[in-house]
This record gives sequence, structure tokens and C-alpha cells, in this order.
Amino acid sequence: MTARLGEIAGLGTALLWAITYVQFTGAVRRIGPSALNRLRLLAALVFLVCTHAAVYRSPIPLDAEPSRWGWLVLSGIIGFAISDAFLFRALFHLGAHRTSLLMSLIPVTSALLARGVLGESLTGIQIGAGLVTVAGIALVVASRPDGSRTASDGRRTLGVPFALAAVVAQSARYVLSVQGMLGGFPPLSANVLQILAATVAVWSVALVRGTVGTSFRALADRPAAAMTAGGALTGPFLGVTLSLVALSGASVGVASTLMALSPVFLLPISRLALKEPITLRAVIGTGLAVAGVAMLFLF
Repeated sequence: MTARLGEIAGLGTALLWAITYVQFTGAVRRIGPSALNRLRLLAALVFLVCTHAAVYRSPIPLDAEPSRWGWLVLSGIIGFAISDAFLFRALFHLGAHRTSLLMSLIPVTSALLARGVLGESLTGIQIGAGLVTVAGIALVVASRPDGSRTASDGRRTLGVPFALAAVVAQSARYVLSVQGMLGGFPPLSANVLQILAATVAVWSVALVRGTVGTSFRALADRPAAAMTAGGALTGPFLGVTLSLVALSGASVGVASTLMALSPVFLLPISRLALKEPITLRAVIGTGLAVAGVAMLFLF
């Protein structure tokens, strides 16, 4: 039953993240990645603290062990303050669907990280599955509606490194999150510590740079403010909490595979919400990428 709950949470995470990609793509193109990153973390922290207080009668898990604080604080800074700064720049340059496709590399990089840190070896099937995933992603990233070069090609080239940097940081967050939740630590409490650490980090940088006021002035853009709040609700609040439920209730491989299905959900969503052109090549590439991820962890 626990494993099934983890699998359901993984699917729910993928759907929530697909919705989040769309909302943050709209917001980042109106107020920029830095303001978006700070405001959505602040909004998510408010949601989480209120929910944690209602569930556990304490705004934050003060009784958590120092070692657990260490793992989860580090996870939050790497996974949200750093990774998502790269992610939002990727969304600005690549759009929601291509960015989410590149983020489906997270299970692959997680496997490589596990090999380097934990000494796990890759089988021939796993190596082949990784190649299938990379081929599918390359097919989508390279796709163009009319097959000709456009003015957006330069932006697309610039966005790929940002997305890949976000992938590496998120893979590290997965490993650190699992370590921080060992022994049955509640996912909601873990998420509070992660988001708290990330929020303090990004706003401290804003204070040093003197951009606090600029960030709050971005709220004057009401559509952007609404998309930022909506994305904070579906992403770092609900989506990340569900991802931690998935990681604690199912194996990391199965949970990562299910959470990598966001591109499948995004095909119809990005077409309807953002009017992004979805070519046959993009559909085939999405299928290849998701199939590769599934092969990597299910065989």
C-alpha cells in the first residue's frame, strides 16, 4: 500500500509540475527569472508554514535533529535557490515543453550520481535506456515547426545549458532529500525546511544586491502575480511535497520515472495555454524520452 501511495504521488507530482511549468513560463516572461524565483519561494513558504502549523501545531519542525536540518537545508539551497534560478532562465529561452523534456534527464543524472557517490554500476540495458532518453530529448529540442532556422534559435541554444545545470542540481536534491527523510521524517516537514532555507538564501542575496524593492514592485503586474502565486501553489508547495511522498513511499527509480512524465502532460497543456506549436517530431521525441526513462528504472 505504501509503494502504491508513492506511485500515485509520483504521477500527481508530474501533473502538478506540468501545470507549474506553464504558469512560471508566463510569469518569467513578464517579470524576469530573479523576481519570479524570490516571490514564488516566499509565497510557497507562506503556504507551507500555515499548513504545517495546522497539521503539526508548529510553523516549522523545531524538533528535527541537527543532522536532518543539515541535509534538508543543503537540499533546499541546491534544489530551489540554485537549480530553479537556472530553470527559470531555461523556461524564458526554451518554453515550457522543451524545458520539461530536458528536466526528464533527472533520473539519468541521478543514476550517474548514484554510481559516483554510492558505487552503483550501470547495466547494458540502463546505458541503452540513457541513450534512448538523450535521443528523444535532442529530437524535441531541435524541432522547429517549419524546419527552418528562426530568430529563436539563438535563445534556444542559450537555454539548453541553463536547463542542464538545473538537471544536475535537482538530481543532487533528490539524493539529499532521501538522506534527510531517513527514519520516517514527514515529507511536509522536510519541504518546510527546504523551502525555508532556499527563501532565506535568495532574499539574502537580494538584500545584498539592493533588489528587494524591485522584486516586490513586480507584484504590480497582476497577471504575473497571479501566475506566480498559482505556480507556487502547484509547484514548491503541492508538487514538491508530493515528490517527497513519492520518494519516501516508492523506490527512487520508480518515483523518478513517474515524476519525469511531465512532458506527456505538457503536450496538450502547453498547446492550449501557451499556443506553443507541437510538431510530430516533438511528440515522437517525447515518447522516446519517457520510454528511455522507464526502461532505465523498470528493467
